[in-house]
Amino acid sequence: MFITPAFAQAAASGTGSSGGTAGIIANVLPLVLIFVVFYFLLIRPQQTRMKKHKAKLDAVKKNDQVITGGGLVGKVVRVDDLYVDVELAPGMKVRAVKATLSDVIDPVTAKPAND
Repeated sequence: MFITPAFAQAAASGTGSSGGTAGIIANVLPLVLIFVVFYFLLIRPQQTRMKKHKAKLDAVKKNDQVITGGGLVGKVVRVDDLYVDVELAPGMKVRAVKATLSDVIDPVTAKPAND
């Protein structure tokens, strides 16, 4: 016999079926709009950036200049499905996981590091 105000209000507004449907739509519509805005402003651009980055990593070939995830710059000596051998200095080669490469430098627009 204890009725909380929320239950009393729900019972009173629940008598009309059209009022309940409009209330549900009015409550859900802002959430849907917020999701749509987040999708077009955050999720979709991030997905396109990830696709471009993956395509750039898949196109890595011998003699490309790359930047590793740790910030090391080197020239690709050998490319495997999962690994890339990078020459950081003459005679100094390291093996890096291909997915950890952060960028492939375009040789046309890149300037030498010692200039």
